[in-house]
Amino acid sequence: MVKAVFRVLMLGLAFSLMTATGRAQDLVKEALASFPLDTVRLEYSSPAKLRNLPDYATLRRRYLAPGLRSLEAQLASLGIQESDINEVVLGWAPSGEKLGLEGVAEGRFDPQAMARRAAAAGISSTPVGSVAAYCFGDSGVSPCVTALGRSLGALGTLTELQAMMDARSGQAMSLGSKQSFDALVEQAHKDTPIWGVAIGQAVPDWFKGSMPAQKNLQLDWSTTFKSVESLTYSVQPADQIRLNVQMNCVSDQGAGDLRRVFDGLRLLQKMAWQNQYPNVPNPFDNLVVDASGRAVLLTLITPYSALEANATQ
Repeated sequence: MVKAVFRVLMLGLAFSLMTATGRAQDLVKEALASFPLDTVRLEYSSPAKLRNLPDYATLRRRYLAPGLRSLEAQLASLGIQESDINEVVLGWAPSGEKLGLEGVAEGRFDPQAMARRAAAAGISSTPVGSVAAYCFGDSGVSPCVTALGRSLGALGTLTELQAMMDARSGQAMSLGSKQSFDALVEQAHKDTPIWGVAIGQAVPDWFKGSMPAQKNLQLDWSTTFKSVESLTYSVQPADQIRLNVQMNCVSDQGAGDLRRVFDGLRLLQKMAWQNQYPNVPNPFDNLVVDASGRAVLLTLITPYSALEANATQ
């Protein structure tokens, strides 16, 4: 009897894990079919999983895109709370000299309820393809949100939403048609609640924004990463944060040169941190740098307290 109950429990657990993984893969497929071809970075995150962690607030401050954080208060005016969002896939595409932010999210999106709340709040709608978009501020540069169904939403400026609608309808090529990018997504660590891939100009952009304590290092990041073709990363939160990064270089020599750069940066960063913040945990204390062929591998294991302290510096 006990064995039978155990088998039932294990089958139920396996089914729930398979269902969660399936939903994540479905949303990533939606993103690949929605994001325009020139997208240079994609990131998946699961707020539904991360909310169960006692240090969720620290993770949000360190790893959630600032543009998405500022959008949350505006989404609330449409009746969409942070707790309504289960999964998010963000994309970054060139927009002038910067990277514009686009995204799709799975959660509670009710087009009728959003329309009622928007009308009550005096927020006008703008048609984008067959859907209604709600913008917060100047529609040309401010973020907008639209419901693609009762469980799927999209965000971006009106220009970015239109590009997404064109990709979804087949009027323009989508990111999913770029085989090299699709291959990177397949290689990512999809068993983690935060993971992503980046190519081209998004590589130094990710590094500056996501690795802790980079404001102490005055470097030309574009030059530093000139030999890097692509980057994949994952964040695994447990009793500590484990960040895994793989940078794929154009050659073995490029990877060796980049590893030596990181070895030097690690020493410089430790010295600078100790001088500036002698009583604060250094998030780089447990950084491991390795190279294998054309790949440079970074592993950073750090306590939440180090990230929390770094966020306040």
